[in-house]
Amino acid sequence: MSDREKLFETRWLALYRSGRWDYVCRPQSDAAVGILAITPEHEIVLVEQFRIPVQRRVIEIPAGLVGDEPEFHGESLAETAGRELLEETGYRAESVKELLSTPTSAGMTSEFLHLFHATGLSREHAGGGTGGEDIIVHLVPLDGLRPWLACRETEGMVIDFKIFAALWLAGL
Repeated sequence: MSDREKLFETRWLALYRSGRWDYVCRPQSDAAVGILAITPEHEIVLVEQFRIPVQRRVIEIPAGLVGDEPEFHGESLAETAGRELLEETGYRAESVKELLSTPTSAGMTSEFLHLFHATGLSREHAGGGTGGEDIIVHLVPLDGLRPWLACRETEGMVIDFKIFAALWLAGL
């Protein structure tokens, strides 16, 4: 985009204007991955963490940015999905298959989200993320997912829609 004007930039976000439209980009990455992971016991692997923009704890599928750190530049989308799954949840996947590529919010950001389905899971450690991340891992039986999520909502948590989109895309 040759007509875009940078209005502001931090390490993690940049604000641009193109004509009359303002939008954000990530300086280090234009993509994120989300991973639907189902254990051999038919449990969905979910993560819970406090999200500053919404000021609440959010229940999500494991996810992460693509190539946001120098040591991960050049990593494929599938490699990023496998790494993020392992870092956040402690699960390693035998197979990681892409389900969908879509803008996260086409009117606000240039970022694309790539949803993956991870299978053949084996637990290597407790998870929890890296550095300053405070991630809680939840294993929820698929047949009890809706009531479990409803209970989290009554506790004041936010449920990320990507859980439902990934399940639908995977035919579950």
